[in-house]
Amino acid sequence: LSRGVKRHIHTISQLIGGKVQVAAQNGFKVTMVDIKDSFLEKGINTIKSSLKKQFKDDENKQKEAIESTLSNIQTTTDVSKGAKDADLIIEAIVENIQTKQDLFKNLDNIASQSTIFASNTSSLPIIEIANVTKRGDRFAGLHFFNPVPRMKLVEVIKTENTSDETYESLMSVSKKMQKTPVSCKDTPGFIVNRLLIPYLMEAIRLYERGDATSKDIDTAMKLGAGMPMGPFELSDFVGLDTLKSIVDGWREKKNVDANLVSSIKVLDDLVKE
Repeated sequence: LSRGVKRHIHTISQLIGGKVQVAAQNGFKVTMVDIKDSFLEKGINTIKSSLKKQFKDDENKQKEAIESTLSNIQTTTDVSKGAKDADLIIEAIVENIQTKQDLFKNLDNIASQSTIFASNTSSLPIIEIANVTKRGDRFAGLHFFNPVPRMKLVEVIKTENTSDETYESLMSVSKKMQKTPVSCKDTPGFIVNRLLIPYLMEAIRLYERGDATSKDIDTAMKLGAGMPMGPFELSDFVGLDTLKSIVDGWREKKNVDANLVSSIKVLDDLVKE
């Protein structure tokens, strides 16, 4: 590709199969990295299952898609193995700022100076992760949505230090993956989660007050607002621990209106249990 990103992508994640799939399926050479071989095996099986569903009506296309996609994927538990030759490194590990900083600090010493770093974080400030590296101009956010093979959107987050060249490279990569990129500043929650998380929290408050059942709230939003999932179904899909982690982080940093992220006992109790 132009703008410095070629065809080698290094992906680090616990459950990253969807991101690896859309990259490999569209011609990128991908190294999938995880902490255990069993996680990598699960990732590959996820990709196979996804491709089987995608081409369920044509066995020949199904076989061809699986073979061509898997031929573009290498797997390893060695972080340095893929990073040395990568043009782009995408991180999608646990939503913990210290863990992400530690990872990128290590990668900064391994990867080429020209390599672009991207975090798939959904809620943490990109600039705070980037600041532990010596490549702030080649660091940005690249936020995919689950399930990645089906969801067309990618948020490209540009910090105050991200160069125009890096930004254009990530826009180009996203399009090459058959995604629709949108641009956003490094603001809490970016676009989707900044609007979505307060909506999910308000649905839980509505339920906690006893104003309506969770089933009726889900039905109302699907049939009345045209949502594909109700807020409780979506919260379960996102993960209640993830939802709580995001609002706790925003509340701690005081960078989002406090009323939007006030704690909810029923959510806290469910996560605790």
